Amino acid sequence: MDLKLLDDQMRVQIFKALSDESRIAIVRTLYQSGRELSCGEVGERCNILKTTASYHFKTLREAKLTIVRKDARTKYVKLNLETFEKYIPNFLETL
Repeated sequence: MDLKLLDDQMRVQIFKALSDESRIAIVRTLYQSGRELSCGEVGERCNILKTTASYHFKTLREAKLTIVRKDARTKYVKLNLETFEKYIPNFLETL
């Protein structure tokens, strides 16, 4: 498949993921914390219900905007800075 087409598909997925205020709040929270946070912490800081938050985390992960790590029963999330730098450089600084 054409590399440009793959990049365009990735851009569409990224912009769809960022087209929701709750997901923008999650990205902002992760960026401002400057570190990995548990999904529960992010949900609390953004005032998002656990069931709703899991949907948002999945959307961000599928768009490769976040990286999720599981430790026992706790999931931790952090920003995937490489994706932001490649597809939407300087976006995080606007938050």
